[in-house]
Amino acid sequence: MTENTAVNAETATNDLFKEPVADTTTHVSENTEAPAEEAGIRFTDLGLDARVLAALEKVGYEKPSPIQEQTIPLLLDGRDVVGLAQTGTGKTAAFAVPALSRLAELADVNGHTKDTQVLVLAPTRELALQVAEAFGSYATEMDDFTVLPVYGGSPYGPQLSGLKRGAQVVVGTPGRVIDHLKKGSLDLSNLQYLVLDEADEMLRMGFQEAVEEIFEQTPATKQVALFSATMPKSIRKIAEQYLNDPEEVRVKSKTTTSSSIRQRYMQVMHSHKLEAMTRVLEVEDYDGIIVFVRTKRETEELADKLKARGFQAAAINGDIPQNQRERTVESLRDGRIDILVATDVAARGLDVERISLVVNYDIPHDTESYVHRIGRTGRAGRTGEAILFMTPREKYMLRQIEKATRQPVEQMHMPSVDDVNENRKQNFAQQITDTIETEDLSLFRELINAYALEHDVEGEEIAAALASIAQEGRSFLIEDLPEPKRKSRDRDFDRDSDRDDKPRGGRRGQEEGMVDYKLNVGRSSRVNPGMIVGALTNEGGLNGKQVGSIDIRDHFSIVGLPEDLPGDFFDRLENTQINGEFINIKRDRGPKGGGGRGGRSFGGGRGGYGNRDRGGDRGGRGGYGDRGGRGGDGGGDRGGRGGYGDRGGRGGYGDRDRGGRDFGGRKFGGRKSY
Repeated sequence: MTENTAVNAETATNDLFKEPVADTTTHVSENTEAPAEEAGIRFTDLGLDARVLAALEKVGYEKPSPIQEQTIPLLLDGRDVVGLAQTGTGKTAAFAVPALSRLAELADVNGHTKDTQVLVLAPTRELALQVAEAFGSYATEMDDFTVLPVYGGSPYGPQLSGLKRGAQVVVGTPGRVIDHLKKGSLDLSNLQYLVLDEADEMLRMGFQEAVEEIFEQTPATKQVALFSATMPKSIRKIAEQYLNDPEEVRVKSKTTTSSSIRQRYMQVMHSHKLEAMTRVLEVEDYDGIIVFVRTKRETEELADKLKARGFQAAAINGDIPQNQRERTVESLRDGRIDILVATDVAARGLDVERISLVVNYDIPHDTESYVHRIGRTGRAGRTGEAILFMTPREKYMLRQIEKATRQPVEQMHMPSVDDVNENRKQNFAQQITDTIETEDLSLFRELINAYALEHDVEGEEIAAALASIAQEGRSFLIEDLPEPKRKSRDRDFDRDSDRDDKPRGGRRGQEEGMVDYKLNVGRSSRVNPGMIVGALTNEGGLNGKQVGSIDIRDHFSIVGLPEDLPGDFFDRLENTQINGEFINIKRDRGPKGGGGRGGRSFGGGRGGYGNRDRGGDRGGRGGYGDRGGRGGDGGGDRGGRGGYGDRGGRGGYGDRDRGGRDFGGRKFGGRKSY
């Protein structure tokens, strides 16, 4: 940037981001109700840049919420703002939209810059990601524009690279922002706009000093927006010390979800969510359904798994072109598909009348997202349902959701095996009735009669065979899910020690000339032996006699195959799926060794380097003895546990995660794991 350009930029900045006279008086807006709906105010009436308006139109935004209608004009006028509003009121757009509008205007006057001009501080990683995604969706019509989230718990490398390339908007947690300021990787010298989102939560988590330090390193000419659900003394102090003549906007919270929406939650382990969802869909009747997940990748994966289970499903996410997205939504609208798997941003503005159920497959990061999600059903007086899946450790969100929606969320339980199987039997009988009543069966009746006469087979046997063919190897009735693994340490030890005498957890050994191969599908994917044989024969080109014993575990399966497989066997199976899961077949190396189960001798044997599910290797467990053997080194996941004995063996080294635990004497102990 030349010197003249820099002067122009400074002049434009002063014009667009007006610097009010310093004043600690806080003005309170009297308009606390919801005038947007009554007065018919639209985003086009607020003086926003055309590019931002075009992006808002794409995501389906037409009328601002009360907090947006009152806040956006103030921020566009250059005023500092304190916004007091509960989650679920649309406050993210209230500060993001005017900020982007100003950046678009600045770019027109001064040209493109890579400098960080907007900094948003958020208390949690999840909120930072959500805000960054929202900024991105509102900036789709702006050229050469970058939003970068920075937060703790993730590698510095990608964040450093992103900051080096330049990001006009940085959304981060206070701790990681401070780290980047100290490293010199984040430059705030040209900052125009600073936002504190959920400021009360930020201070409650102990970030007050970090927030004040960040304020001290920002230009005095910046504009500030502070949003909080409450106004404790600490927030009031920051507003008085760091904001210039702030306008206070209060929005009284009303019930944020329609009373026509029935809200339920199910506590379920992550590995059982797919099973829980399919059982609900089989037992209860719904029309159109939206299923929310957190990531773009999960939309595709879950949609594929649902299709593999016989449901009409499709995915939409930010990577899908707009014209394809419109076709998918139209398919949901006219009934060609019944289930739409989506991310929060991709589903914004979506209004399809036949949506009767919203499933929060992944729990949302905050209550605002929850409110937006379930608002896709129960519209215009229609009834709707919302189901929330949560793991036990996510239950803390339930009270927050009930508080935000001012409605109870009732607990539901996974439909039982008997419920699902009874429903399947009834549907099967109904299909027979419908087919008899509506289809011309004369040809098939003739063929079956001829077969029965030729083979001397009863008609019910033929009907049963045809029903089995129609199942294509899938089980007609479901079985109970496997019991969760026991947590008891003693049981853990007993189970491990038993493995010393059994090949691969009890799987029978393969015959001579056969080799074990591992497939990345198991009971959790509802796989049965027939499906595996079908994939290996139909896709891999083998015949059934070449497939040896099959051992199906929770998350993978072991199958015996000939040593001399065809040269193109693995190429044929490269993209093969069973029930929507890639099988990823590979040679099962198994454990290279194992600690001997020593008697009352001085030392148990050292555990060998062994295989573990999900791509990681876990070292073998050390042997039993007066001094347990050292656990084997883990290749990908964790080292093996040390042996059990009067003196516990040392855990092995884990390449990726952690070393194995030690067992010492009659309790867990020994030396510290690596």
